[in-house]
Amino acid sequence: MGGVYGIGNPLMDIVMKGSYADLERLGVRPGTMNLVDHDTQALVLGSGTDPVRLPGGSAANTLRGTAFLSGSANNPSVRMWYGGAVGADEMSRQFAEGLSAVGVRPLVATVDAPTGSSAILVTPDLERTMFTHLGACRLFGEDDIDTAVLAESDWLYTTGYMWDTESQERAVRRAIGLAAEHRTAVAFDIADPFVVERYHRRLVEYLPGRIDLIFGNEEELARLTGFTGEPEGLAQAARRFAPIVALKIGKRGCVVASEDGVRRIEGFAVDARDTTGAGDAYAGGFLYALLTGESIDKAAGLANRLAAAVVTVPGCRYDALDGGAILREGLG
Repeated sequence: MGGVYGIGNPLMDIVMKGSYADLERLGVRPGTMNLVDHDTQALVLGSGTDPVRLPGGSAANTLRGTAFLSGSANNPSVRMWYGGAVGADEMSRQFAEGLSAVGVRPLVATVDAPTGSSAILVTPDLERTMFTHLGACRLFGEDDIDTAVLAESDWLYTTGYMWDTESQERAVRRAIGLAAEHRTAVAFDIADPFVVERYHRRLVEYLPGRIDLIFGNEEELARLTGFTGEPEGLAQAARRFAPIVALKIGKRGCVVASEDGVRRIEGFAVDARDTTGAGDAYAGGFLYALLTGESIDKAAGLANRLAAAVVTVPGCRYDALDGGAILREGLG
């Protein structure tokens, strides 16, 4: 049985309907993740309607996707662990229970700060804009890594959001170093174009030679590499950072690049309702396929199918989806 250890920001996601006027009033660019203080997040919460609450943050969404494909929480086909920092409050209890219920074991550190949360406004074009109050997430440190779990995992998964505090960045750098010692493969999701904008130099200097798989969309990888051409060329350029590149191109599917070359894997046509968590679901499907022995191309196909499915429901929710059909169609 394969296993993945994810490290991320434990956040309670509050997904709401919003408008372009809301985003303009708040002074943010649509489709981005914005770090905000408590008061600003309160303004956002007052702007949206029809809230849906879920245990979230990018890495948790990804592991929930892997867990969904893995089957029963009592008898999963892969093992999943999740690391991060939470507060000693009701929200942290809800977060841990939400992960445990689907088969992801929470290995979270409890610190003296409120559990983080993310208010997500979904505009009529189905794009999501996030307003994140990190709270306890910021205090995750090197000593909070579960080294025993990391040593027995096949994959370590983390995201660029962990570069947002020095403590988190140091922790992830240590985890990646330990992964190399234990021959645990490393998957890194850029997660947001603003991550590259904020930390371009540090990422360019650090990532090459340390990670095995990189996830990103066209804007993220273009900013990271400086390449502005077609997706196939962009994916090849990104191999400077990892031997396997998974470039997401929305409803068109994805482009993967590896030692076997560059190829486009077609997407799936669906009636989209909300793009929240699509990229996270993509990574969850990709990792599940690799953990169960599938090829990179099969992993990309399953990733496309899970990402397409999750945009048909509000929020990054898997419980309303047909896992068997997704596996058949994604791996077929």
